Amino acid sequence: MEVAAYLNYARLSPQKCRLVVNQIRGMSVANALNLLEVSIKKAAKIIKKVLKSAIANAEQNNGLDVDELYVSTIYVNQGSTYKRMSPRAKGRGNRILKPTCHIAVKVSSERVKADKS
Repeated sequence: MEVAAYLNYARLSPQKCRLVVNQIRGMSVANALNLLEVSIKKAAKIIKKVLKSAIANAEQNNGLDVDELYVSTIYVNQGSTYKRMSPRAKGRGNRILKPTCHIAVKVSSERVKADKS
């Protein structure tokens, strides 16, 4: 049984977020949380919250045992981009793009062969 948690419009670049996501794909939940705890990336803190939410959903809604959970599916999609302006010389303006991403985490009780791509 797969249980999911989602975070939409996270103020984070999807490219930087995928670096962290690819590390924990297919791991047991305990190992994934430990890895995210020691990581110094901003994405690790955000992904850890989403993973904890998926764990809580599995435990609370479906009665699954936390010790037997694995990260079966985890992916990051690009969200909308906030466009801002920064003033420059001679009345011009430069565009500042602030990317967002959508994070999806699915945990399951059976171990799945992870694709490390």
